[in-house]
Amino acid sequence: MAKKLVEAITSMDEDFAQWYTDVVKKAELCGYTSVKGCMAIKPAGYAIWENIQHELDSRFKETGVQNVYMPMFIPESLLQKEKDHVEGFAPEVAWVTHGGLNELQERLCVRPTSETLFCDFYQKDIQSHRDLPKVYNQWCSVVRWEKTTRPFLRSREFLWQEGHTAHATAEEAEERTIQMLNLYADFCEEVLAIPVIKGQKTDKEKFAGAVATYTIESLMHDGKALQSGTSHNFGDGFAKAFGIQYTDKDNTLKYVHQTSWGMTTRMIGAIIMVHGDNSGLVLPPRIAPTQAVIIPIQQRKEGVLEKADELFAALKAAGIRVKVDDTDRSPGFKFAEQEMRGIPVRIECGPKDIENGQAVICRRDTREKYVVSFDELASKVQEVLDLMQKEMLERARAHRDAHTYVATNYEEFKDTINNKPGFVKAMWCGNRECEDKIKEDVQATSRCMPFEQEHLSDVCVCCGKPAKKMVYWGRAY
Repeated sequence: MAKKLVEAITSMDEDFAQWYTDVVKKAELCGYTSVKGCMAIKPAGYAIWENIQHELDSRFKETGVQNVYMPMFIPESLLQKEKDHVEGFAPEVAWVTHGGLNELQERLCVRPTSETLFCDFYQKDIQSHRDLPKVYNQWCSVVRWEKTTRPFLRSREFLWQEGHTAHATAEEAEERTIQMLNLYADFCEEVLAIPVIKGQKTDKEKFAGAVATYTIESLMHDGKALQSGTSHNFGDGFAKAFGIQYTDKDNTLKYVHQTSWGMTTRMIGAIIMVHGDNSGLVLPPRIAPTQAVIIPIQQRKEGVLEKADELFAALKAAGIRVKVDDTDRSPGFKFAEQEMRGIPVRIECGPKDIENGQAVICRRDTREKYVVSFDELASKVQEVLDLMQKEMLERARAHRDAHTYVATNYEEFKDTINNKPGFVKAMWCGNRECEDKIKEDVQATSRCMPFEQEHLSDVCVCCGKPAKKMVYWGRAY
């Protein structure tokens, strides 16, 4: 049966997209619904999101963020106030036209993002320099009418957090924008074991209405990029469109400077695609809802289940998120299921082990086994979890670095994009025409202009004119 369970997963080398779908389904992270393009997030998937929420939220609060909640509907007139913003989102907006049986006087859009609502709110809420800064965040769902959808990566409704802040000065707004980007990067690396590249988006790729968009980009196992979190500096553009002014200390009226930043349930997709293998999900210990599962062997024999419960209590007391699988299925089936669900550590314990006063620990990522005495089990499991967390990040970083290439002329660039999946570092002149040409020629986009710039050559990889920036390029989800 164990074999059959794993056979239900397509090999990632054979068909990565199918492998991904198989893992999502078999690990029971989410299910399809009667609403096209929307998913039902199952307990195993939602528990990961709760851990993401918990980790991010406590980090936010340490930087002074307060949580609020805004309506999910935006009147059309409000959405129209910032021209670039409405144009950027228009193709993806879902509209409400009726309330009950009556046609609405004004259409309402279901929020694709909430800048306009926060601006409307701030316009009423901010009068004086004493009211600043406002550092708010909300946890909610948003709706974007995507044409092609994929569980977690792109769905018509998804969960996220969106921070929206208002500041007295441009410097403060920029400082907050970068602070939140760094917070996301640390979270990805420390908690999700996903290495990221930090940088700025080009004007073509930046958020509709922003002065600057900063991003963290990560590389999936198949060599495609994934935008993993963004932080936007709005300057005073939205403030001018919405009339958000405050009276400064010198008694003059000034416009506020704003930021927004967000991270979504697509990070669950990132965890799957960075760490998963042909047996299923591999969860980094810090984000795993269950960190260890105890599997009693020959559990009908006297004393086996009692011992499993005793070990459970010891691990739980040590702060490890642990479960006992005492269902009546075979150990082989349980092993395969634990692997499929990505539980970091399994602990095997049967009559022979009890006789010897020991248990066997097996690591999900490397399948290494350790024989440990009962009294050292809790400390050894914690040690294995810490080591696994560290090594998963190192492996992901090594994979990313091995799939990051340099191109200095256009032929080399096209050849690399077409034949070597991954990031390509190349110089760029700063003109949108070159970005458009690259996208048309090889379906790759600029991922970011990294903060850590390198000088690879003097000229743009596409047109040969003088280069302004080194850019990471790639095909993306």
